[in-house]
Amino acid sequence: MNVFLKRNGLVVRQELDTTKHISEQILWIDLFKPTSVEVDYIANTYHLDIPTKEEREEIEQSARYWEDSGSITINTYFLVRTQQNLVNETITFILHKNILFTIRYSELKVFEEIQQIVLASPKIFEDGFDLVSKMFEARVEKDADLLESVAKETRILRKNVFNEELIDYKQMLESLSNLQELNMSVRDSLFDKRRAITAMLRSNKPDSEIKQNLTIVLKDLNSLVEFNTVNMHALDNIQTILTNQINIEQNKTIKLFTVVTVAMMPPTLIGTIYGMNFDYMPETHLEYAYPVVLVIMILSTIFPIVYFKKKGWL
Repeated sequence: MNVFLKRNGLVVRQELDTTKHISEQILWIDLFKPTSVEVDYIANTYHLDIPTKEEREEIEQSARYWEDSGSITINTYFLVRTQQNLVNETITFILHKNILFTIRYSELKVFEEIQQIVLASPKIFEDGFDLVSKMFEARVEKDADLLESVAKETRILRKNVFNEELIDYKQMLESLSNLQELNMSVRDSLFDKRRAITAMLRSNKPDSEIKQNLTIVLKDLNSLVEFNTVNMHALDNIQTILTNQINIEQNKTIKLFTVVTVAMMPPTLIGTIYGMNFDYMPETHLEYAYPVVLVIMILSTIFPIVYFKKKGWL
């Protein structure tokens, strides 16, 4: 548990000692992978109603944001990078008596950046609301960069769909699926933060300056949601094109087998006729009967193929 204190006009960071009373003004207490004992200590010391893990993951509006006379509790998604991809993790923000309490179970670059900013520029942060506003602003900026990256990869993927030399359907479908999954994760994160900020703007606890900053962040969020929707439509369009391309390739294969089958039918018929055990087939006794029949069989194979090509079926 890291605690950030205001001391002599500066902000200092130290680990929270549960055996000592803190006399300085507390700005922020960051609980990173806290134990149940540590959570209980914070809850009892500061008289907080800290949500359980199950409550933090609920998706109802009442479970994502609530406030009482003394505090505001926000559960919202922040994107966290794992070994495979980016996933949404719920981060808990509790604002109580102008102190910010955060509960998280993953390392987040945004938190590291904000901590450095707080220590370097203490005058910017008067209370926990300043911290929350700055965190949302920083996370939205990273979401914007992520969406720009998704859009760039989407354009590259669309170009490759029409490049017969680079086309690899399995790889493209995998790339498409990954981009769709990432885009949906970003969308869920944007929607959740927009819901939290909208609720904070309706509250009477943040001052006018904080609300003004949050309004700007909300406008950025709305523009990102629109950009995200455009990306989703573009990915759906690529999926449709790719599906059609696969169907065309399959149709070509089926058409090829159909032509081969039809082309082999006449010589098969001729060979079958001359394989019948008739008592009287005068041409079988001719000197050049065998090569003549072979030529007829070859011509009967070539003729359908030439005919299909003229029709444009091959």
